[in-house]
Amino acid sequence: MINLKNITLRRGVKVLLDGASVTLNPGEKVGLVGRNGAGKSSLFALLNGNLHEDGGEFFIPSQWRMGQVAQDMPETSQSATDFVVEGDTELLAARIEVAASEATDDYDRMAHAYMALHDAGEHDAPSRAQALILGLGFKTTELENPVNSFSGGWRMRLQLARALMCPSDLLLLDEPTNHLDLDALVWLEAWLKKYEGTMVVISHDREFLDAVTNVTLHIDAAKLMRYGGNYSKFEDMRAEQMELQQNAFSKQQDKIAHLQKFIARFKAKASKAKQAQSRVKALDRMEKIAPLLSEADFTFEFSEPANLPNPMLSMAGVSFGYPAPEGSPPKTPPTVIVRNVSKSVLAGQRIGILGANGQGKSTVVKTIARDLAAIGGEVTEGKGLNIGYFAQQELDVLRPADNPLEHMIRLAKDLAANGKIGGQATREQDLRSFLGTFNFGGDMVKQAVGSMSGGEKARLVLCMLVWQRPNLLLMDEPTNHLDLATREALSMALNEFEGTVMLVSHDRSLLRAVCDEFWMVSRGGVEPFDGDLDDYQRYLLDEAKRQRELAKEEAKNQAPKAATVVAAPALPAGLTQDQVKQLKKSLQAVEEKMATLNAEGAALDGKLSTNPHPSVIAETGKRLKAVNQELKTLEDQWLDLTGQLET
Repeated sequence: MINLKNITLRRGVKVLLDGASVTLNPGEKVGLVGRNGAGKSSLFALLNGNLHEDGGEFFIPSQWRMGQVAQDMPETSQSATDFVVEGDTELLAARIEVAASEATDDYDRMAHAYMALHDAGEHDAPSRAQALILGLGFKTTELENPVNSFSGGWRMRLQLARALMCPSDLLLLDEPTNHLDLDALVWLEAWLKKYEGTMVVISHDREFLDAVTNVTLHIDAAKLMRYGGNYSKFEDMRAEQMELQQNAFSKQQDKIAHLQKFIARFKAKASKAKQAQSRVKALDRMEKIAPLLSEADFTFEFSEPANLPNPMLSMAGVSFGYPAPEGSPPKTPPTVIVRNVSKSVLAGQRIGILGANGQGKSTVVKTIARDLAAIGGEVTEGKGLNIGYFAQQELDVLRPADNPLEHMIRLAKDLAANGKIGGQATREQDLRSFLGTFNFGGDMVKQAVGSMSGGEKARLVLCMLVWQRPNLLLMDEPTNHLDLATREALSMALNEFEGTVMLVSHDRSLLRAVCDEFWMVSRGGVEPFDGDLDDYQRYLLDEAKRQRELAKEEAKNQAPKAATVVAAPALPAGLTQDQVKQLKKSLQAVEEKMATLNAEGAALDGKLSTNPHPSVIAETGKRLKAVNQELKTLEDQWLDLTGQLET
C-alpha cells in the first residue's frame, strides 16, 4: 500500500501539504482532485520520486513497477508501433540482456535471457502495441508512420499508449483525456476498468472520473481528505459537509437561490425526449449540490442577445470540406468530408454534435462559423445573426504576443468597424473591468497570452465571446483546458443563455447538462441521433469492435489476394509479361518461406514452454530470434512484391 503520514510538501515558499495523511490500498482507482494550484501535480511528483517530502513519512512498496505518461513531445523517426512497444520496459530490458548474453559463451545466462524475453511477451508485443494505438483513434494505415510525422496532440496519444504498454503496479495519469475525442475516451475508460494495479488519476472530466475511479482524494487547505466513491459521490458527501457548516452555508443562499431559479426554469422547458431527460437529471444533480457549486470562485453569464432570428440559419444541400491546397495543379477538386446536408438551426435550440474521430464535426462547425467556405449548396443566415465561435485550438483566435487588454481593444474596434455593438462600453477602463470579471485582474491584463496556461487562454476566449453578445454559440471542445469549477460555470452560463448553442465536446457531463438534441456526423452525412449519451457510448464501442473485426478480416484476406493478382492487359511501360510472371513466382516463394518460418517459430515457442536444459533454451532462443528477424525481412519483401504487382 501507499502510506503518507503527516507529510509536509513545499514548492518554493508555498506550503502545498501540511501534516497530510492518507493510505491508498493495492488495486484502488483514485481520482485526485482540488483547485488549480492546490498541489495535485506536486503530489504526483512525490509518488513518482521526482520530489521528496519536506517532513513526515512517505512509504511506497519498493518492488512496485510504475507507469506514467511522459510529458515531453517525442521527436523520433521510429514507427508508431516500435515507439509504443518500447514502452514495455520489461521487454526492453529483456532484449538488452539477450544481446549482452549473446556476446558471451555463458549458456546459462543466455537461457535465462531468452526465457525472460519469452515471458515478457516478445512474440505478441507489436500486436499488443497496435491494439493500444488503434484504440486511441489512429488508423491502421498509420501504424508504421514515423512518430515525428504526427501533430502534437497525436504524439501525446502515442505517449499515453506507451504508458499503457508498460507493465505496472502503479499507474499515474495526469489529464489523460486532454487530447482525446469521445470515441478514444470511451475506449480508454473500458481499458482502465480492466487495469488490475493501483491507479491515481488527475482529470477535470467528471464522467471519466465517475467511470474509472472508486476513491476520491481531495486536496484542500493543504490537507488530504479521502472519500470512498467516485467523483459524484465525493460531491454529494462534500455538499452535505458544507451544509452542516451553517455560517458558510448562510452566505451561499443568494447563489443557491439563483441556481435553483434557473434549474426550475429549464426543467419546466424540458420535453419528455430522451436527451432532455438526461438534461433534467444533470440539473437535478446541480440542485442537490448547490452549496458546493456556490462555493466556486468563478461564475459568469452570457448577456441577453440583442435579437433572436428564427431560423438562425438554413442549410440546403450543403457540402463541407477543404479547398485544394495552395500550389495544387489547376482544377484540383476540393476535399469533401460531409455532403448534402439540408437542415435548419432554430432560435433556442441546444444541439450536441456527435461523431467518431475524423468524421467531420469540427469541419461542420468551422463552416457554420465562416472560417471555411461551403464546398457546395447554400447556407442562408437569419437577419441579425451574431455568431460567437470557440475554436478547438484557442490560438486560432488569440495572438501569443498580445495581452488580454490588447485583445479586447482590438475586438471592440473590429466590431465597431463592422457596425456591430459589443456587450459593454469600449473605454479602456470598462474593458479592464470586464476582464476582471473573468479573473484577469492586476498585472494579468498586460501578460502576453503566449505565457499563459491553457485554462487561462480558454477563459480569455470565453471572456471575448461573452462581450460580443452572440445569439448563436458554436463551441468546439471548449473544456479542453478548463478545471472542474470553470466547467461548472460554463455549464450554468450555457443553460441560462437565451440564444442557440451548437456544441462539440468529449465532456459528457457538459453535453448532458446543456443539450436537448444531438446531430450525428457519420459516413459523410449528418443525421439526428435519437438516443442519449449512454446510447451513443454503446454505439461507439460497437463501432470500434466492428472496425477491429474489419481490420482483422482485411489482414486475413490480404495475403491470398496478393498471391492471386492477375496482370492487367496493359502493363506499365518497360515491364514484360515474363517479368510479371517472375514477380508472381518470387511472391509465391516468399509466401511459402514465410509459412515455413511461422510453423518453425510456433514449434520453437512450444519447445521453450517445456523448460528444457539451459543449453537447449539458449540454442532455441537464438534460433527463434533468427526466425523472427528473417520473417521481418520476408514481410518487407512481400510488401514490395505485392506493391509492384498491384501497380
